[in-house]
Amino acid sequence: MSTTPCYDELARHCLRLHRFDHLAAIGGWDRAAKMPPKGNDARSAALAELAGLMHRLRTDPSLRERLDRAEQEPLDELQRANLREIRRDWFNANALPESLVQARQLATSRCEHAWRQQRPANDWAGFVEHFREVLRVGREEARLLSEQSGLSKYDALMDRYEPGMTCATVDRVFGEVRQWLPDLIARATERQRSRPLIEPVGPFPVAQQRALCEAAMRLMGFDFSAGRLDVSAHPFSGGVPEDVRLTTRYNTEEFLISLMGTIHETGHGRYEQNLPRALLGQPVALARSMAIHESQSLSFEMQLGRSRAFVEQLAPLVAEHLGPQPAFEAENLWRLLTRVAPGRIRVDADEVTYPAHVILRYEIERPLIEGEIEAEDIPALWNAKMQELLGIDTTGDYANGPLQDVHWPEALFGYFPCYSLGAMYAAQWFAAMRRAVPDTDTRVAQGDFTPVFGWLDQHIWQQGSRWTTDELALRASGETLNPAHFKAHLEARYLG
Repeated sequence: MSTTPCYDELARHCLRLHRFDHLAAIGGWDRAAKMPPKGNDARSAALAELAGLMHRLRTDPSLRERLDRAEQEPLDELQRANLREIRRDWFNANALPESLVQARQLATSRCEHAWRQQRPANDWAGFVEHFREVLRVGREEARLLSEQSGLSKYDALMDRYEPGMTCATVDRVFGEVRQWLPDLIARATERQRSRPLIEPVGPFPVAQQRALCEAAMRLMGFDFSAGRLDVSAHPFSGGVPEDVRLTTRYNTEEFLISLMGTIHETGHGRYEQNLPRALLGQPVALARSMAIHESQSLSFEMQLGRSRAFVEQLAPLVAEHLGPQPAFEAENLWRLLTRVAPGRIRVDADEVTYPAHVILRYEIERPLIEGEIEAEDIPALWNAKMQELLGIDTTGDYANGPLQDVHWPEALFGYFPCYSLGAMYAAQWFAAMRRAVPDTDTRVAQGDFTPVFGWLDQHIWQQGSRWTTDELALRASGETLNPAHFKAHLEARYLG
């Protein structure tokens, strides 16, 4: 007879939820990547129904007693970590009524579907009509989660993606970045003015770009027997660890956006594919947090993908798939990939200006959730902050302004800070990696990625959610989040 009957029952409950999550994830991916437009109403209703069913499972009244009894059972360290994560999921789920969970699913499905046409049409007014309901739901979620947890409204939303993170910490970290970032951008752009640069000559057919992207994914170890690459309006990583779905978007006049976007999503995908399989279906086997998830995508795209060492391996692939030309020589390709040029689009931004995009969204999103501003205030605030942070006028350009991301149509309020926190963690991982394996860059330049992927697998991927974020960082790198590594990395790459 089992000595942990309550824990075992909770584990079976989680496995059932995992399987429903699988269906929800694939249904959501298909809606964004493959579904014909007229299927949206039926798909939205189906996903809302599934969300309601899963919410009922997560808030089953009998779980409270099982959780309390399981705490008294003789659990090992890993089981206790899993129980911690089960309780966390239960706690958050019980803050929200089923009606709100379903309302969120319907509102976001409709808003995201409309956004796909409204963005290319530069239709901010049309977008706001759907977005008001998404914002209403988001604010109600924030209120209820805040009342349940005792956190501020925005902290409560952010805690769902980055457990333990608070606005106080984000304000401090982003405040520091605001102090040194403008000077770094100015010095980096000035330094590059006299550096010769050969521009690639297009067009670049989509079929060739796709083949290049898939070759880069194979180079970086993506398992195509457990995942695939498709196209969507906004690149994303979805699916489940057993079936990872990545998307990108193509422009025949420019290939680096699709290539680096794909490399970014490959980082997400490899994390998912290498989470601890023996524990699959349990919360402890999930990715630790979204900042840690973004640390993987940015480890691939920024730390590794834009390094001189990696470009030595990437350049031949580019020439092979797009045809040889002077712009694809390794040194020139590296200069293209590290060109600092303030722009309007976050996902296309260089790694020096990228934090400004995240800070901008955080500084708008937080007062939006707190009720200090309304949706109609966003364009003016967006333009003012783009002018302040990057010197760019976005007046009237909604498609490349507040309509550019899918996060707000999908009510992912509280997520944006994770991007820059992830960039900071990524720099911290590579600093620790190079301390452990001093010849990391030499080996990467020779095509040996073992120092990188082996370190990430051991210290991040296989750990899942066994540890809190601070404990994971401490065990992996010897310290909790230290933004100094991020600044040092940018200075070394762009000013060194």
